[in-house]
Amino acid sequence: MSRPSHRDILEDLELEHEALSALLRELPPDLWRRSTPAEGWTIADQVSHLAFFDHRAALALDDADAFLADRQRLFAEAPRDLSVELGRLVSPDELLGEWTTNRRRLVEVASRADQTQRVPWYGPSMSVASFLTARLMETWAHAYDVADAIGIAPVPTNRLRHVAHIGVTARPYSLVINAKPADERPIHVELTAPDGHRWTWGEPDATGGSVVGDALEFCLVVTQRRHIDDTSIDVEGQSAMEWMAVAQAFAGPAGPGRAPRAE
Repeated sequence: MSRPSHRDILEDLELEHEALSALLRELPPDLWRRSTPAEGWTIADQVSHLAFFDHRAALALDDADAFLADRQRLFAEAPRDLSVELGRLVSPDELLGEWTTNRRRLVEVASRADQTQRVPWYGPSMSVASFLTARLMETWAHAYDVADAIGIAPVPTNRLRHVAHIGVTARPYSLVINAKPADERPIHVELTAPDGHRWTWGEPDATGGSVVGDALEFCLVVTQRRHIDDTSIDVEGQSAMEWMAVAQAFAGPAGPGRAPRAE
């Protein structure tokens, strides 16, 4: 896959912001307390989490030292989850306003960021392009949880290529954070995009095996929104199977993932 430009990533990030914002603006206040598929999290918690980390993403881009100090404070509070606390204290309108302010600030800071810098985060530091792709991935994944909670099936777009790409490139991190041995054998990934085109990574004869299937399903697996058993993704080869069992596109501790859905 060719890498999109900085401008392309920012534009697609804003489109993901707007897609979720449009959904939230139509949501009755009482539904903000509805449970989502993320255990223990309501819709308000999902939005609070995004607001919290969009604020810190802007800080990481703009003032790395201040971010690192804040990160230490956050780590010291574990296992307390500060990211959801605002959403449990304020009204839906206030929470939506906070997220709107923070996401717009993130885009503004990112638009003038030095694209050669390494951006600190809660896992390894990242390039600006990877960092913004990660924010897009997070926005899309949490928006999917919100949509799941209210029974809406979002229409997939080709913006999924960003989510798929970070899911593929995060393979080494997925293994490390899940205490699995490093595996440098290449894997071929071939996904069918929403518009019918094929997105590919690696060579078809990759020694580590292959992952072939629908792009949306792949993105749901690597963001741990679906168990792979609930998809039609075809996984061949030991390396590919070991990766997809723990695939994780996001930074931080290993996630518990979602259990297979009941028949």
